[in-house]
Amino acid sequence: MTRGPSSGSSDRSDDDRKRIGEEIASRLRHQGVQLTGKESSDELADLEEAVEDFERAVERAGGDLMVDEPVTGGKPLAPDDSSFVLPARKASEPVPAFLKRLSEAAAQVEQKRSTK
Repeated sequence: MTRGPSSGSSDRSDDDRKRIGEEIASRLRHQGVQLTGKESSDELADLEEAVEDFERAVERAGGDLMVDEPVTGGKPLAPDDSSFVLPARKASEPVPAFLKRLSEAAAQVEQKRSTK
């Protein structure tokens, strides 16, 4: 007799997905990204990737993330350059719109680096 997938496996997978989403959300909040709590796991993953892309661009341009990133969700202490500061998500800004702004900000940092 062949058995189908057990519901226990599905529940575990859902629990894992939820836990990973909560971990990503926690990291994003720590980096100053405002979240509504309604973001899907895919949106959270996309946000994390976009933030990491922005941070890599800042580092390649010589920025120091220790001074350019917000302190516990606040404002940066003394940014090297205002373009090195992670853009803030606007109230009720949809994730795709914020992702686009993050991408544009990373491109602006890269542009600045290439003109040095």
